[in-house]
Amino acid sequence: MAILQADALEFITRSAGQTRRLGLRLGKQLRPGDVLALEGDLGGGKTTFVQGLAAGWGSTDAVSSPTFVLVNVYRRGDGRRLYHVDAYRLSGPAEAWDLDLPALAEEAPLVVEWADMIAEALPPDRLTIRFVWLGESQRALTFHPHGERPRALARALRAAILRGV
Repeated sequence: MAILQADALEFITRSAGQTRRLGLRLGKQLRPGDVLALEGDLGGGKTTFVQGLAAGWGSTDAVSSPTFVLVNVYRRGDGRRLYHVDAYRLSGPAEAWDLDLPALAEEAPLVVEWADMIAEALPPDRLTIRFVWLGESQRALTFHPHGERPRALARALRAAILRGV
């Protein structure tokens, strides 16, 4: 069920498949410059969501958590890239600046897990997605858009859910 309050959009997923499908719907909307900041506890569903996101964006690459490599790159047939960053092992924003995340975001969609750990290093216009573990298979995902393009992404996701596409 989706709830839209002010700019926030909230979904409760009841399986990993539903979490992936939510990512798939948002992935279809992504374009270079889009920044998704994923926050939440370990096991909250962030990587599962990114699996759907990458598929919806058009990549057939296998998606895994980039915890030890920091950045995974997913490609699609036209050569475009999607960057998937994991900030868990970074000591803070200073290390994130070395990755030059704003430059990555200019050329491709950028998805950052554990984004709250490096928030100052991220572009201010971003769609923050908070993942909360509710139980064995349930997750609450809350989308908080910061900026006009992220608001448009949240509206497009809501419309896709309502249309069933």
